[in-house]
Amino acid sequence: MYDGPANLLRTHRRLARPDFEQIALVLQGGGALGSYQAGVYQAIEEAGVDLDWIAGVSIGAVNAALIAGSPKGSRLETLEKFWAEVSTDPFCTACLQAMPRAFAEAEDVRTALNHISATTALIAGVTSLYTPRIPPPWLMPRGGLEATSFYDAKPLRDALERFVDFDRINAGPARFSVGAVNIGTGNFVYFDAKDSRIRAEHILASAALPPTFPPVEIDGEFYWDGGLVSNTPLQWVVDSEPHRDTLVFQVDLWNTRGQRPSDLAEVATRQKEIQYASRTRASTDAFRRLQRLRNSAADVLAELPEEMRRLPAMKRLAQEVERKVFRIVHLIYHSQPHQGSTKDFEFSKLNVEEHWRTGYNDAVRTLRHPEALSRPELAVSEGVATFDVAVDGRL
Repeated sequence: MYDGPANLLRTHRRLARPDFEQIALVLQGGGALGSYQAGVYQAIEEAGVDLDWIAGVSIGAVNAALIAGSPKGSRLETLEKFWAEVSTDPFCTACLQAMPRAFAEAEDVRTALNHISATTALIAGVTSLYTPRIPPPWLMPRGGLEATSFYDAKPLRDALERFVDFDRINAGPARFSVGAVNIGTGNFVYFDAKDSRIRAEHILASAALPPTFPPVEIDGEFYWDGGLVSNTPLQWVVDSEPHRDTLVFQVDLWNTRGQRPSDLAEVATRQKEIQYASRTRASTDAFRRLQRLRNSAADVLAELPEEMRRLPAMKRLAQEVERKVFRIVHLIYHSQPHQGSTKDFEFSKLNVEEHWRTGYNDAVRTLRHPEALSRPELAVSEGVATFDVAVDGRL
């Protein structure tokens, strides 16, 4: 389908396993931008980096299920087939590619084409994701799920049942987690294969963004998209016990950095970016502070006499402050000016392939840097270090 995975130039070598007790892939929500995550995963797989934990929210939960629910060696094929079905071609991509390059790549042309594609998705739906409700929800009786959303997510359920082996997810070996919000309590909830049997409903719940999609019922409770509270499962991974030295590939589809908007369309775009990306940065900063306290407490405990360290309270404290190191590798999608506020529901083949290539290339560039996968030094980083190729990279 794409200029990857089949035809992308492989420019990185296979790597030895990084020196961490566990390696996690953390996937954020972002709709159509999710093919960027597929490109990132392609580079990670080609580098031979085995994952011990895969966690996601919204479209990140869908990609996580496609990866974890496929046998090794077939994961890229599964991702490729799913995104081939999801991508649309409302304008003739082959015709566009035959046009002069300067015209086809002009910002005004791409912006207009994106609006056409986004409008098509709004009116007609997206294959393997959703279909519009007919009649619309405001004409449906109150109380039914049909009255609570503009689209029916049955196509996504069907796609998950075709592409994902849930027995494989629940059997491991990689741990699997997806996040959703309990509508009744307003609390963020993680469905984790460690203590729950994951089904299609859990993925659908994580991706049920209102009022686009209806809530999903699981064991008598109703859930919406986890992005309403937090668009990244990073905190769940780094806070889970027992604490382990952890390398995290955090794939974000929204960028915290941006320019002041110059019109209403740019206001809408920047609002989404801040809304969905700010929690990621806040989670990282909060975890860094917490880890600093843990390490300081561990230093104090180490100086105490042996008889004090044997006290039950001190033993409990020691379990909480065990010194561990964390490397968080940020892979952040940087959108192009022509994409605008519709980029998360613009599923044209042109943009889906572009996102995939960008994710692949960003991950390849990241993996070229040995420091991206190295253990941080406790004395220097207090146990938590980040790497972002856009900020820290040289290649």
